[in-house]
Amino acid sequence: MKLVIAIVNNDDCPTVLSEITREGFSATKLSTSGGFLRAGNATLLIGVEDEKLDALIEIIGKFCCKRKEIVQTQPSFNADFFVSMPVEVHVGGATVFVLDVEQFLKL
Repeated sequence: MKLVIAIVNNDDCPTVLSEITREGFSATKLSTSGGFLRAGNATLLIGVEDEKLDALIEIIGKFCCKRKEIVQTQPSFNADFFVSMPVEVHVGGATVFVLDVEQFLKL
């Protein structure tokens, strides 16, 4: 048994949750925020049998696409005025952790 912790973009989360549920997986969603852009994320906690792990990771990868966005940086002070430059960043995708589970109980 494995515990999958998947951190996905808020924009991708509804589709990912819908698809993994349709495929018979159960997930718990936690609302989180990232450190760099301070953008909204969702952290999914998913228990899965070892033999179904590859199928789950494939679904997450398929529906968490990376894309580019233009974001405003934090303003910086430059002499007599504040400067805020737009920056192109990659968002989306997923960060996935897979942990071994010693024991799993539903009480």
